[in-house]
Amino acid sequence: MGRLTTFSDFIEDLELRNISRLQPYICYVGEFCRTLEQRGKDPEKADRNDLRAYLQVLRGRKLKLASQTKAFSCISQYYTYLVDEELIAANPVNPFRKRYLRRYKEDSDTDPRQLISIDQAAMLVNSVLSSRDRAILLLLLKTGMRRGELVTLDVSDIDLQDMSLTLKPTAKRSNRVLFYDHETARALKAWLDVRSNWRRADVALFPSTKSQRVNPMQIDTLVKKYAQAVGLHDPASESLSDRFTPHCCRHWFVTHLLRAGMNRDYVKWLRGDVMKEAIDVYFHIDPDDVRKAYLAHIPQLGI
Repeated sequence: MGRLTTFSDFIEDLELRNISRLQPYICYVGEFCRTLEQRGKDPEKADRNDLRAYLQVLRGRKLKLASQTKAFSCISQYYTYLVDEELIAANPVNPFRKRYLRRYKEDSDTDPRQLISIDQAAMLVNSVLSSRDRAILLLLLKTGMRRGELVTLDVSDIDLQDMSLTLKPTAKRSNRVLFYDHETARALKAWLDVRSNWRRADVALFPSTKSQRVNPMQIDTLVKKYAQAVGLHDPASESLSDRFTPHCCRHWFVTHLLRAGMNRDYVKWLRGDVMKEAIDVYFHIDPDDVRKAYLAHIPQLGI
């Protein structure tokens, strides 16, 4: 089977699996295959030297470790597909990632992610005049959802009366139901009242000015812009403690719920953590109990 046929079949397979974000696979796997072509190799015959060569390409562009890891995660999915299709015997990427893309604890522990206070979160949200952007920030802060989960939300996923929302299914998340408080509900209602005025508003909860749905990079830019305006984000710094990203909202959500005394298992349920131990199968959580605990412990910003 030729390279182009294999690659196009891989993309079709991703679509059949309901993988919503195909662009990283198209970008990284496509580039890797082109790199192999330049080396006179077929993907089915790639070895560790070929993987090293592509890693050097990524590092030559000064991509951060997270982006390098993402690239090889996509490539690994490609080789898993080739294994499943019985085109190769084993995935060569897994041992390569373990050796060359490992994040050592001593490296990560020296640069903790920024954690802002409740007052700083209130200052950040109050600085936002756009009803759309304010709703985005409050959802990130008050639900702890990931930016990738936020961009896939549709209007039909929001229940204003119940003050809950349902996320699209993903491999990373077990629980898909999240709750929000009255502050977030008011912000969502204010946004929905004017959302129809947006030229590209369709089914997506948050359209952009250029398309029917915002993308993760636009969310990243939006959050950093407002955080920088109030002194919470330094774009010139390489330190995580000086930078404020959408993931900092998830960090804020979890940390302040735990500090307020919320049951740790309830917080894990809201995070969508996948059960890791056999005994977890027998531990059933009542969503109504989680809702009550959430509303009792979620920080209020006074907005």
